[in-house]
Amino acid sequence: MKKPSMEVKRRLLFFLAMVTFGIFGLIVRIGYLQIIQGDELKAKAWDQQTRDRLIAPTRGTIYDRNGVPLAQNASVATVSVIHNQIQNKEEVITALSSTLGLEPEDVRKKVDRIVALERIQSRVDKEIADELRRKNIPGIIIDEDSKRYYPNRNLASHILGFVGKDNQGIIGLEVKYDEYLKGIPGKILTEADAKGRDIPGGLQQRIEPMAGNHLVTTLDIVVQQYAEQALEKVLRAKEAKKGSIIILNPQTGAILAMANKPDFDLNEPFTIQDPLLQSQWSQLSQEDKTKALNQMWRNFSINDTYEPGSTFKIITSTAGLEEKVVSLSHSFYCPGYRIVADRRIRCHKAGGHGSQTFVEGVRNSCNPVFMDTAEKLGAETFYKYLKLFGLHEKTGIDVPGEAVGIMHNIKNVGPVELATMSFGQSFQVTPLQLIRSGAAIVNGGYLITPHFGSKIISEEGLVLKNLESTKRQQIISTETSDIMREILESVVSEGTGHRTYLPGYKIGGKTATSEKLPRSNRKYIASFLGFAPADSPEVMALVLIDEPVGIYYGGTVAAPVIKEVFENILPYLGIEPKYSEQELTLTGIGDVEIPNFLEQPLSEVKKTIRTLGLTLEVLGEGTVVKEQFPLAGERVNQGTKFIIYVEPEG
Repeated sequence: MKKPSMEVKRRLLFFLAMVTFGIFGLIVRIGYLQIIQGDELKAKAWDQQTRDRLIAPTRGTIYDRNGVPLAQNASVATVSVIHNQIQNKEEVITALSSTLGLEPEDVRKKVDRIVALERIQSRVDKEIADELRRKNIPGIIIDEDSKRYYPNRNLASHILGFVGKDNQGIIGLEVKYDEYLKGIPGKILTEADAKGRDIPGGLQQRIEPMAGNHLVTTLDIVVQQYAEQALEKVLRAKEAKKGSIIILNPQTGAILAMANKPDFDLNEPFTIQDPLLQSQWSQLSQEDKTKALNQMWRNFSINDTYEPGSTFKIITSTAGLEEKVVSLSHSFYCPGYRIVADRRIRCHKAGGHGSQTFVEGVRNSCNPVFMDTAEKLGAETFYKYLKLFGLHEKTGIDVPGEAVGIMHNIKNVGPVELATMSFGQSFQVTPLQLIRSGAAIVNGGYLITPHFGSKIISEEGLVLKNLESTKRQQIISTETSDIMREILESVVSEGTGHRTYLPGYKIGGKTATSEKLPRSNRKYIASFLGFAPADSPEVMALVLIDEPVGIYYGGTVAAPVIKEVFENILPYLGIEPKYSEQELTLTGIGDVEIPNFLEQPLSEVKKTIRTLGLTLEVLGEGTVVKEQFPLAGERVNQGTKFIIYVEPEG
């Protein structure tokens, strides 16, 4: 036998090396697939062999500060079809259209789609879903779901916001705190064949959804209700275009209520509320419909700016006192106008106020007093205080869409601009910016951050995150703040805000009547900024009435609104009246203890309420009391509104 040549040996050796290298490569590749990529490939194989259906998580509840639900959930279902499991298409179409109230042709289009899973309708009431489930028709799949529900419908609608079809927040607190509220979806995994059909006896796995956490807010549903009732009442009486009320704690920035009217139903947020627009809705373009809805959802307490008018005078006053360019006894003379540069700028009192001190000028809301004060400050110092009070920036409130004030560039501020700015004209701020500034003036001089969020809690009530801002920046001295509280209390007791006077309470405040642009239209915004108790403020409120018909003065239109609100909420918040000897001699003064009227006949309740000096509001239809507010044992002022809910006897 002939020995192989060296050439053949080299070839055999090369071939053997290549085979060995190939086998080694395969071993490495198999090891890589098994060890490194094993879990990933296993998951991909499982995805190919299974079909998954999402399970929507339960969205977290939004509570008021006392634990009353403002936004919660109702159990509903989602109805879908799996194309490859349908045995009788006509039976499926008939069942879905008749049970869900849908057009058969619309259902047919969805059923005919060659997809793994086609959703027919979401948020189906549980009773209807159960009816479909009992029919047990192959191809129809029913999964549990939840629907956002707002028990108080219109209450605080601009603040709470609402969710879309996917249960994600769209506006308000719902979108701001969506990451905490939304939860994590679950899945139902079913083993299926290549055509997407369930394998009899195949594996089925359920991954439970994780419910969202809950949001506790600073809102108080009782204070919110009182604010909305008072606002609705004045808007109807004055045939006004719109209005808003903000109520907060000036020490902390916690917002107790924010009411905007007109509002909308949170359970039907895409239903326009304006009757005129409703009648024209079908003729509007999609763009116009979107604009109308966005306008309806607009929270004008924070999204819109306006000229504040005389309420801004408290900032000019504070700056003058802090810089010591004026004193309490400083003397001014008002002939009814000031000549500034080449312009004659009028005071609201045509004949003028004559000689007066600085304090009297604030009480009288005398324009020349504030023009003179601003002139002494100068534009640069005046602008320094605008910035200190945060009027050039957003307040940082925890809802989206906040606007910021519109100011002159300081380079363009001459004597006329400075004069008009001193009493709240020729620039714009948001209502929230103004009340924030007012809070700093009366709380000892600290700029606070207005907020709604209090804390995020778990289902068990465990606090997961505290949201309340503790940031407080001192921008004026405590001494100036103390002086301003006394001056503003005298505005109510002796000046233009006297219609807010409430026996037993020291209330401070400032009225305003702002003329809207263009001035030739002669349209106004009546407003009032008030706080109580004046010596140690716990509550501050700002009300705006836009375009009241007839009498439009802030002291006449807006101040009584705050009086009505304070009359109801101060006792509720535990702020007790302290009557002077003179006040105790007046009729209707003093407090009374509320009896227990539950299960009592309405006729007897009316007699008792009359003798106690309270005003009665009856809700419901019937003759027997089932609920009452205030509760039995509480002490309230005479004249306080007492609310009962009645039902038929038996």
